[in-house]
Amino acid sequence: MKHRHVSDLMTHTVHRVRSDTPFKTIAKILADHDITAVPVVDDSDRPLGVVSEADLLRRQSTRADPSGLLDATTPPHEPVATTANGLMSSPAIVAHPDWSVVEAARIMDKGHVKRLPVVDETGRLVGIVSRSDLLRVFLRRDGLIREEISGDVLDRALGISPDEVTVRVADGRVRLGGTVDRRSLVPVVVRLCEAVDGVVEVTAELDHRHDEAATATGDSAPGRTWTE
Repeated sequence: MKHRHVSDLMTHTVHRVRSDTPFKTIAKILADHDITAVPVVDDSDRPLGVVSEADLLRRQSTRADPSGLLDATTPPHEPVATTANGLMSSPAIVAHPDWSVVEAARIMDKGHVKRLPVVDETGRLVGIVSRSDLLRVFLRRDGLIREEISGDVLDRALGISPDEVTVRVADGRVRLGGTVDRRSLVPVVVRLCEAVDGVVEVTAELDHRHDEAATATGDSAPGRTWTE
């Protein structure tokens, strides 16, 4: 199977700022390039953190209310950050080009971030990958998913003929039907199909010719396994 990696999905041209870049310059970069965040890098182009629209808005929320409607008894705010160094979320949570979509998604979820700077083996910035980039794997056409499952998974990986197991795909949902040689193959087939890029779910209604567990007790009658 040919899984797409972060290097296949990331944006290679990355706008970046230095730690001393002023607030207004960052805001202009975001607006001019229609982006929502920008990595902050050191002199060696290694990410230190990320400044997002949320970080800029958070800074603005600490300013005094010009309308005077806020509680006048509210104590004065601490001095606010005016450069990337004080505005950024740090340290930078990064990804690597050879990561799978699953690896990158797990790191995003664990770190509660919407994007990851991508660094090479020396730690230098080479791209950026966002949640929307990772979701592109689910835009694969159903026909391509079906071909990969029938060819790469069933035929070449497991030696199962298309005549034995049929594959139907609709909106990324895979439905398998037919017969496999051994009952123990059923969860293997399902697991490999679930790992194909673009698959949302797998339902398998598969007959089996032999049941290894039943054979051990003297009952090797054919049967059916249903997974959903």
